[in-house]
Amino acid sequence: MSGRVIAQIILVGTQIVGKAFIEAFKQASANAGKNGGSAFRGADALTRQTGMTVEEACQILNIKKNNLDLDQATKNYEHLFKANDTSSGGSFYLQSKVVRAKERIELELTDKDSSKEKS
Repeated sequence: MSGRVIAQIILVGTQIVGKAFIEAFKQASANAGKNGGSAFRGADALTRQTGMTVEEACQILNIKKNNLDLDQATKNYEHLFKANDTSSGGSFYLQSKVVRAKERIELELTDKDSSKEKS
C-alpha cells in the first residue's frame, strides 16, 4: 500500500515539473523570438563584438565614461591585472574581465578617433 502511494506521489510530482518545464520553454522561445534571439539587440557593433558595454568596462576599470583616458585605463588595468593574478591567489575570471574591459575601452577610443578622421 505505501509503495503505491509513493509511486503516485512521484508520478504527480514528475507531471507537475514536466508541465512547468514546458511552460518555461514556451516563454523562453517567445522571448527569444520577440528579441530576435540576441541579448544585445539594438546595441552598437562594438558591444555585440565584445559582449561588454562601455559603461561596464568603465565600472570595471574605475574610469569615467565621459572622460575616457587611455593612460588612466592602462594604469588601472595594470593594477587590477596584478591584483587578480592567479599565482598570488587571484581570480582568473576577474582577471579576464579586466582584460576584456581594457580591450573594450581601446576599441571605443579607436572608433572615436576613426570617426573624427572621417568628419
